[in-house]
Amino acid sequence: MHTFFIDIITAMQSHLWFYLTTVGLVSLCIGSFLNVVIYRLPLMMQKEWQTECRLLLADELTSPKAKQTNAQTTDTFNLVKPNSCCPKCKAAIKPWQNIPIISWLFLKGKCATCNNPISVRYPIVEAITAILSLVVAYTFGATEQALLYIVVTWILVALTFIDIDHMLLPDQLTLPLLWLALIASVMGYTIAPSDAIIGAACGYLSLWSVFWLFKLITGKEGMGYGDFKLLAVFGALLGWQSLLTIILLSSVVGALIGIALLSIQGKDKATPIPFGPYLAIAGWIAMLWGTQLQNSYFNFIDY
Repeated sequence: MHTFFIDIITAMQSHLWFYLTTVGLVSLCIGSFLNVVIYRLPLMMQKEWQTECRLLLADELTSPKAKQTNAQTTDTFNLVKPNSCCPKCKAAIKPWQNIPIISWLFLKGKCATCNNPISVRYPIVEAITAILSLVVAYTFGATEQALLYIVVTWILVALTFIDIDHMLLPDQLTLPLLWLALIASVMGYTIAPSDAIIGAACGYLSLWSVFWLFKLITGKEGMGYGDFKLLAVFGALLGWQSLLTIILLSSVVGALIGIALLSIQGKDKATPIPFGPYLAIAGWIAMLWGTQLQNSYFNFIDY
């Protein structure tokens, strides 16, 4: 078995087309699963919160209405169960109706049973996951670092869309990603462990300090704790030296895209917008081209 995997890695290193094709197909399938994560994880968290609230309010548990609600929430609901189905007619989605992108195109974006429209965002998430993974694979080749960054990319896609939908960066995704970055440093795939630990601490504390300074001045909360943890991930992955680049990039990207979206949607500029997606975009860019960006910046200053 060990020899089999070595042969696969050798073939990927020798044949770029085989390597990229494998990454692309696997990432499409992962993108399909990420659609499930993006939709279900916030609902799972909400159900958990509701259950905890009912347990705290023990007096309500004795009422008939509470008992009925409790009975409804005991049904299994996670990333695996229940099986995927149409949100309108509840018809089960067959395996051949769940092929990434192809099934959506073949069904013309509609449910095979009731013709209810299927959101175009499902194939978009699948395509984005595959494209970004291919960029990482092509940039770093068939290496352990490429595998690590591809996994990071998958989780960033899920975090981005969850934050867009719910203004939430779940600990169920950010904390495992933080531990993955720290373990990768210990195994020698990224930076030195000391730099990873310092980077994680600086990443968290930098935005934490900004959060409290903004709150003391304005009395409002400018961002959530999930943003602190996501920047800590990039600090652990890339080192504290990359944090300023990521913060500046995310601010610029957030300002440009955020203002454009508010203008298009006709919303007030005071409307809160999630910062996590811009942080994820900036961190992903820094992950791939951070060194080149920093060198270009210093060369520009020297010039």
